Amino acid sequence: MTIDKKKLAIQILAVIGLILSIKLTCIYYVANYEKYALSSFCSINEFIDCDGVARSSVSQFWGIPLAYWGILFYILMLFLTVVDKLKQVKFLKFLEVFKSPMAYIASIGTIAFGISMILAGLSLFKIHKLCILCLITYFIDLTLALIASNGQFKLLVESFKQTVLDFIAGAKQYTKTFIVLLIISISFFAYSGITYNFVPHVKRQKSIMKYHDIKFNPYRIKGNLLGVEKADVVIDLYSDYVCPICYMNNIMLHQAAKEFSNIKIVHHNYPFDKECNPYITVNMHPNACFMAKAAIAARNQGNYWEMSSLLYENQPKNEEALLKLVDQLGFDKSKFLNDFNSKATEKEIEKELQEAVKLGIDATPTMYINGDAVVGVKPYYELKEILIKHGAKKR
Repeated sequence: MTIDKKKLAIQILAVIGLILSIKLTCIYYVANYEKYALSSFCSINEFIDCDGVARSSVSQFWGIPLAYWGILFYILMLFLTVVDKLKQVKFLKFLEVFKSPMAYIASIGTIAFGISMILAGLSLFKIHKLCILCLITYFIDLTLALIASNGQFKLLVESFKQTVLDFIAGAKQYTKTFIVLLIISISFFAYSGITYNFVPHVKRQKSIMKYHDIKFNPYRIKGNLLGVEKADVVIDLYSDYVCPICYMNNIMLHQAAKEFSNIKIVHHNYPFDKECNPYITVNMHPNACFMAKAAIAARNQGNYWEMSSLLYENQPKNEEALLKLVDQLGFDKSKFLNDFNSKATEKEIEKELQEAVKLGIDATPTMYINGDAVVGVKPYYELKEILIKHGAKKR
């Protein structure tokens, strides 16, 4: 294969890769930011699912969507195939530092393929999904490296050595420019990798999952009042003690009560458990009614919210496990059991369920913040924004 044919083959592959990366960018955008969009053509089932991969945390690297990295990579490949001609332009003389373009394509293509294999592993074994378009780009990366190195391992090794030597020589020749570019690059990647502002869906996931990993509510309070009695912002919370995202939401609301001076959270039980909830068709959270009764019994002894946190954290499934929490809180055990088993407690839960049904609640957690519905768990930074919008003031 002549050099011209080699360059042409690389250019064709780079153009195909660029088109695929642009398509992946579109899929990424639609999957994450178009709420009512149809599935993309490459989302065939639960495993072969481009949309699912695009929504996951593995769709980014260093806080930048992989599709964007792909666009930059293939533009770089195209640039390296024409850099020898660009050097001849007078004001582009600085491009003389690119002395061995084919070596760079071989080495960068190999690195890109290596990273691609890591990403493929994460996709297969972490989220159990596969993006077909991504897979095609992985093999394009490998093919680019093989063409540039003539498929010879020895030449590939030499390409890496040459790339490093040319990089060092270029950095010495344009030291000041290199330092400026290095500072800009480090600053940019530090910003993108820390803030995740270029991948808001990952930022949301990480913010929420931070609370999922907390085993003990560090903001828990004792008593029946969460917040202040006379509050400007009242949050009516409909929750279920078996619901895993309600657990995270509970910690966030406790944190908000400590951070804001004029809010109050009022808890309402909505257990997705057929034992006490006749309005559901699927028994999603067995034992939720059991814990709802425990919370009400705890309120009758003045410590509703600490018991709530303990219920979320310990998930007691029988009376023996529940009584350990009762002992931990120092309750009157006899009174607690009487209240737990009383008709009054059952009627209170029934009343809360009726009110929830009238409101059309079909998911937990659901919050009404000064009357405005907020369904599901939000990242804490979003929850704060909502509270501030409704008049919450920081302490």
